[in-house]
Amino acid sequence: MTATVAAGFSQSAFEDFLSARNEPAWLRDMRSAAWKDFLASPMPGPKEEEWMRTDIRLFRLEKFGFPTEPAADAVLPNSLLSQGVELGGQLTTLDSHLVSSQVSKSLAEQGVLFGSLDDLVAEHGDLIKPHLFRAVNPRADKFSLLHAAAWSGGTLLYVPRGVRVTQPLHSLTALSSGSTDLSHTLVILEDGAEATLLAETASTSDSAPSLHCGAIELITGANARLQYVNLQNWSNQVWHFAHQKALVGRDGALQWTIAALGSKLAKVNQHVGLVGEGAHCQVNGVMFTEGKQHLSYNTLQHHVAPHCRSDLLYKGALQDVSRVVWRGMIKVDENAQKTDGYQRNDNLMLSDHARSDSIPGLEIEADDVRCTHGSTTGRVDEEQIFYARCRGLTRKEAIRTIVAGFFQQIFDRITIESVRTALGDAIGRRIREYD
Repeated sequence: MTATVAAGFSQSAFEDFLSARNEPAWLRDMRSAAWKDFLASPMPGPKEEEWMRTDIRLFRLEKFGFPTEPAADAVLPNSLLSQGVELGGQLTTLDSHLVSSQVSKSLAEQGVLFGSLDDLVAEHGDLIKPHLFRAVNPRADKFSLLHAAAWSGGTLLYVPRGVRVTQPLHSLTALSSGSTDLSHTLVILEDGAEATLLAETASTSDSAPSLHCGAIELITGANARLQYVNLQNWSNQVWHFAHQKALVGRDGALQWTIAALGSKLAKVNQHVGLVGEGAHCQVNGVMFTEGKQHLSYNTLQHHVAPHCRSDLLYKGALQDVSRVVWRGMIKVDENAQKTDGYQRNDNLMLSDHARSDSIPGLEIEADDVRCTHGSTTGRVDEEQIFYARCRGLTRKEAIRTIVAGFFQQIFDRITIESVRTALGDAIGRRIREYD
């Protein structure tokens, strides 16, 4: 849909970007307002609590620009999450440009929309307008402003009231070396709807630095059920910035599983708002780092309505000189009585030089709640390695077995066997042997 525009995030490049798109006036106005604020907004710095543990001084935004047409001979990375799964629809993008999209005839006949947000916003603007940036704050920081002004490509899943999508849907967001991806994911489940979306990101190569500046919005209506799996598998040359938020309606349920395996540096805000009475969410996080990777994930379980439950479990394993920062918060509003909130973060250190910062928190304004949190960090037990090696395993095989056991608690929560296998295999391939 978009044509090649001038390089860099300049005023002229933005004007070229807008003129190349066939979009409704309300969206153009939204983009222009965000762009104006983006130009005036400073880069986040270490004096801000959220950024003081994430150093982006080596990041140069001016080296990147608006997404351009990918090479015609580009080779797409292999999908991991879709292997062995009978899908109801599939979407592939490269550098924010649509490559292919299909949805089963039976789902289309029931009114399900699944495809490129770029294309569908032009066709179904009245449906999308009330929900676009309804969850994610487009003015949270300079990166969210850039995304609000310049998002392109992306995924839309819309499931009408009462429709149950029994087959998983799948999206692959690919990024070529030296390019930019500004994709936006918007999932809308109306009351009583059900769906499963498997979303993964991957790079075509790691020969040059790339940029992803994206957003995910999950809107779950009353009595709706959404299972969302997000595999972040960028190359180690990708700067990854994202704002992600879900809103769960009355008696709705969300299971959100995120696997963070790739990127050079990742700074992600993952929030869930329980906005309807009786809403429930389960958030599962798997992080595995190597080399000099730096992953920073800020999670928020925001209890707005009463009688809601939230359950968050994040687990990270760290190799080499990598670093993981996790800041978790359970926030309970004054009216959110009978809240049941839980969060836990466990970290397994596979190197003496890796670092984990684990910062759980509670902010409670109601007086009839049950909220608990915890965090653990520890080394691989040498006695366990010795025990495994006595039974014929090499040291590397022993460590791989221990790491698999460490993550098993999260894998057990995932109902799709092929997804459990894919995540386990992806982690296993990254494990190296240490003395």
